[in-house]
Amino acid sequence: MPVEEFSLADRPERLEHCLRWLDDLDVVGVDVERADWRRYWRAAALVQVGGGGRVALVDPLALGDLSPLDAFLQSRVAVFHAMENDLGPLAALGVTPTRIEDTGIAAAVLGLPTGLEGLLRAVLAVELGGEKQAMQRADWEARPLHDDMLSYAAGDVAHLPELWERLQRRLVATGREDWYRQELQRVLSQPPAEQRREWTRTRGAGRLDAPARARLRALWDTREALARSTDTAPGRILGDEVMVDLATRPPTSAADLARRGVRRQAVRSYGRALLAALGAAEDRAPEHARRERRLPTEADRARVDRLRALRAQRARELGIDPGVLCPGRTLMAALLTDPATPGELRQSLGLHPWQWQQLGALFCAALGMDGAGAVPGATFSQGDRTMADVLNADALHHELDRLDGWGGTVERIAKTYRFADFTEAMRFVERVAGEAEEANHHPDIHISWNTVTLELVTHSAGGVTQNDIALARRIDGLGV
Repeated sequence: MPVEEFSLADRPERLEHCLRWLDDLDVVGVDVERADWRRYWRAAALVQVGGGGRVALVDPLALGDLSPLDAFLQSRVAVFHAMENDLGPLAALGVTPTRIEDTGIAAAVLGLPTGLEGLLRAVLAVELGGEKQAMQRADWEARPLHDDMLSYAAGDVAHLPELWERLQRRLVATGREDWYRQELQRVLSQPPAEQRREWTRTRGAGRLDAPARARLRALWDTREALARSTDTAPGRILGDEVMVDLATRPPTSAADLARRGVRRQAVRSYGRALLAALGAAEDRAPEHARRERRLPTEADRARVDRLRALRAQRARELGIDPGVLCPGRTLMAALLTDPATPGELRQSLGLHPWQWQQLGALFCAALGMDGAGAVPGATFSQGDRTMADVLNADALHHELDRLDGWGGTVERIAKTYRFADFTEAMRFVERVAGEAEEANHHPDIHISWNTVTLELVTHSAGGVTQNDIALARRIDGLGV
């Protein structure tokens, strides 16, 4: 579905014209195309604003003053998709919207596709045009911008207001609006991306011994300082994979750096500083080793596996990605702090109230903690809604959209399966019985030779609840 109309604002009078053109919109989509792949600091090359098929493409490289755009956004709701990539570059331009929503965050807590292209397709049946990968590799700093690039950029925001309206209704219907607000606030309160970088996130760091980790930390700190001071992308100074290799087997000379994969220009410009960092790390290695956290034991790994399994099961029941409930990388790090109480466990995991409400009791039980009093609402409530509450019509419609072939009303849902013969049908029934026993929730099963119809309802609640949705999702997972 193409954008109806877009206009390029590359002169002050054009910016004023475009903002008047959009003046009737109370909710606008906002996006940024960046030109920072060579730089340390994120920078905006194009700002897109619009909705309802009308999009203004604001060129910050041609405009010195974007205060009219900032004033325009102050009186409107600005809808982003993955705003953490856009807020910093906008702030650097003096554009700081205050009423912000994010369709990517909403999609994550609803269990919908989090990529914009897939989300638009799933919710609005909108297909974005343009070659996404080619446009992501495009040089947005080059001028003039060709029409294909402008059309692609406009498509990223044209439908965001309508998309947000649909997602907001689903958040309310499913009782997850509070989850969304907590996640939104987390992103809004975090520091800029440049301040969130951590050396421990370097791929391969966890495999290193203490001396090598000390060398990696020294290399990382030096690379970071050089990148900041020269506004150079860290990877153009020293790639992560090469950095881990140098920390494992320290080079002895600048020539050795070149042989080990450091770019020649980087060797000339930064080689001396990198070698000095490695030398200093050798002198401080014992000190670093004393400060290192303890290494994980087999018992730690077994406990993490148990927590991962519990997280995955709960995520399946809620229909969301496990990482939304709790990032996997935090599990081992949290256990290595040796939390002794539920409060310490929650703090080390960094979970928000809604996440702790879903996982706290499960995690405490798995770790042998008395967590019942420390996990408010540990019956796995969803906002004001529990697994045993009957879904309203909107919530049921949302859940059925994400199931495969199930239909029905708030009174019961059903799905019919057909097989080659009676024997195959009975084998399927046996597999369903296993899932139902494990979930402690049982469907009504109707068999007619090669046809099996499953009906799900929570009889004690008098209608369809999240228990029924969770079992339907498990049955879909059988791959029939």
